[in-house]
Amino acid sequence: MHDYRHLLMMTDQNGILQFSRLNKPDPLSGYTLDDNARALIIALSLDEGYELASIYLSYLKRAQNIYNGWCNLIYRNGSYSSAFDSEDSVGRAILACSLATCSPWEDLSRSAFNLLENNLFRVLEFSSPRGMAYALIGLCKCNINHRPANYWFYISHLSQNLISLYRSKHSPEWLWFEDNITYCNGILPQAMFAVYTLNGDKRALKIGHDSINFLSNILFRKGYLNIVGNQGWYKRGGTIPVYDQQPVDASSIIFALVEAYESVGVSEYLDLAVLAHSWYRGVNIHGLSLYDEKSGGCYDGLTQQGVNLNQGAEAVISLLLSDLLVANAAQQRLLSDNVLESSPVV
Repeated sequence: MHDYRHLLMMTDQNGILQFSRLNKPDPLSGYTLDDNARALIIALSLDEGYELASIYLSYLKRAQNIYNGWCNLIYRNGSYSSAFDSEDSVGRAILACSLATCSPWEDLSRSAFNLLENNLFRVLEFSSPRGMAYALIGLCKCNINHRPANYWFYISHLSQNLISLYRSKHSPEWLWFEDNITYCNGILPQAMFAVYTLNGDKRALKIGHDSINFLSNILFRKGYLNIVGNQGWYKRGGTIPVYDQQPVDASSIIFALVEAYESVGVSEYLDLAVLAHSWYRGVNIHGLSLYDEKSGGCYDGLTQQGVNLNQGAEAVISLLLSDLLVANAAQQRLLSDNVLESSPVV
């Protein structure tokens, strides 16, 4: 089920390249903090992923520029570009480093903790809801023995900011954190469920429940996953654009639904995650698979004409992360169901 050929093809000694031309890596596209952070999460899940994880984590170290802040884009010649820096990319890096603190490879765990300590202060100035959410989820899942200084302060700061955003924007008809539904939307309710799992915050649980149901009603309105298109996004009171649909947005709702399932045990959330996962393999508006059996890659998106035949890092990482997450969650449900069936009736 898990096909790592294209991921490996896109990865060299520096990290994972950003783009491809069709299924061929494009060295001129450079490397991003976004992609290498997400690729690190995949490598951490592999029994023999140490070498890959070391490559991606080393990129995260190099992506700290002379001001010791993370830069999103580095070209192959080693030059930095600040043109694509974003709070979202820093949030994703914090998430990846937080998960890496749980690594059984002690050198990687310690290195990730140091990166976390060096960069976490930046979240205090975040205005991006997604940047906040990525960082918050990471902190909720980091190794209890490698929690950064002022850990609970950062948790409280980020969760309160997202709760305040939701309270300022939502209405009975619009249960959301912003006036628009744009990209990687699932990360926002996912953060709320992660907070509830960590500390039992009932406010976060209520917001997580309401917002993920609201989002799911939009995304599954046709009976299958129909992602909000990036051609204008979905503005409050407006119409929902259909194209283009991107793999990263499919993985975002999958992650949110699995987080909700693991947090509160409602099986319908996992059922929707499985349905969303099938988007990659043809249960979508075009009935076309985005998985390329020849390369092991994932097409960059669904367009009005069909599929975007390029196979960049973001797409294949989104597919692999979704494959891993859904398979693990389904296995957990199977084990849980078997335990219930074998339990004596009292």
